Amino acid sequence: QVQLVESGGGSVQTGGSLKLSCAASGFSISNCGMGWYRQAPGKEHEFVSSISSDGTTTYADSVKGRFTISRDNAKNTLYLQLNSLKTEDTAVYSCEAPPCPPNYYATYWGPGTQVTVSS
Repeated sequence: QVQLVESGGGSVQTGGSLKLSCAASGFSISNCGMGWYRQAPGKEHEFVSSISSDGTTTYADSVKGRFTISRDNAKNTLYLQLNSLKTEDTAVYSCEAPPCPPNYYATYWGPGTQVTVSS
């Protein structure tokens, strides 16, 4: 069974850094693309970054140059390094595992981890 569990969130001041982790189980992340999304209070669920099975990365314009997505296949863990944080980065960050046939056919989400950036 696919499970995703995020960690690493917290409270930082503007300009600070955090590293989020998403521990996956039930499948091998090296075979599948994964992503990070976030949702701030009162706002829409927002794409942040993704990494494909071949390692190709994409970023939302709002985080490009500040956030870095990566993975450790040996640990079966996805990461998101957040640098130069801004107050508008405050949100619950969730990792996503989109359908990855034949490994699994549904989209899975972790419960999320809170990131709070204060000035």
